[in-house]
Amino acid sequence: MDISNDPELSGKYLGKISQDFVIVADHIKEASYQIRKRGFSDYPVFVVSKEDIPIGQLLYKKEDFGTELNYFVTYIDEFIERKILLKDKVEDFKEAYKNPEEFCCLFVIDGEFTRFVFIPYPED
Repeated sequence: MDISNDPELSGKYLGKISQDFVIVADHIKEASYQIRKRGFSDYPVFVVSKEDIPIGQLLYKKEDFGTELNYFVTYIDEFIERKILLKDKVEDFKEAYKNPEEFCCLFVIDGEFTRFVFIPYPED
């Protein structure tokens, strides 16, 4: 599993993801803060998909904000348990994980495309 932003992503998905993300960014940023503050995980991951998926807990349905994507929340532990992220890649993931005050870690599921994406929160 590739844990870095892929240049191929920008042309195909990043515009669509960014359009959606800007709508929910403040809510996602607060959820990330609460997860870290309460000690649930230092590595929150927000899973995005057009469909309902069995990863994480549903945070926002696309109907909640008029977005194209549903947003789920989970932690690195679930990715390890489900063998989406292999144990020998955990340190690589942690090294690639960007400052959660500035970036959101998304796990994008779109058909056959699945990838971690780090997207910056919009500035005020």
